[in-house]
Amino acid sequence: METVEDVTRMHLVGGNLALDFINTRTGPPSGPSDDDVLTGYPELVAWGTYAGALTETEATALRRLSRNDPDGARAAFSRALGTRDYLDEVFRPIAAGGAPSTPALARLRDDEADALGHAQLAGGSTFAWVWRDDHTLARPLRPVVHAAVQLLTTGALDRIKGCGGCRFIFSDESKNRSRRWCSMDDCGTTEKMRRYVAARRTRATR
Repeated sequence: METVEDVTRMHLVGGNLALDFINTRTGPPSGPSDDDVLTGYPELVAWGTYAGALTETEATALRRLSRNDPDGARAAFSRALGTRDYLDEVFRPIAAGGAPSTPALARLRDDEADALGHAQLAGGSTFAWVWRDDHTLARPLRPVVHAAVQLLTTGALDRIKGCGGCRFIFSDESKNRSRRWCSMDDCGTTEKMRRYVAARRTRATR
């Protein structure tokens, strides 16, 4: 079973909050996931803090609220998993050169409307949506949903890719758009080692 500490050891490689949220499930590039760092509401809050979606003060308040309302916390966590499912249905097809699911886009639209209904515009020289006064258990999802909409409406969708070694999705910000791995330290190194071993095996059989 994953712990809060396991959540904070994850590498945030998506380049966008919504993609990093999708990447809380791990596994091979195709097929079902084989692990999930989000196992309960405390892990959701820990991830939100680690990913920059929540402040420590907000996280402390949410943990207290979840202890006082365990049923509400379970419902909010179930909603978070559903959000991750439909975000996957939006961005994984895009990463493969296809089109996102229409029902998933409809759910994203509805959740963005709900998120903005709990937000405020704040700033100085520029303004942005903030959720500092949102004291509901759904608070960790608000910036995730908003980041997904921003990526879809203002991002370069042709830069969204799937890792060649795992199921992670990322936005390729490399200059020549040649990034193939979620991280060279992880999947990139693994692939290099695989090729090295295969080359040695080939040479040995000649």
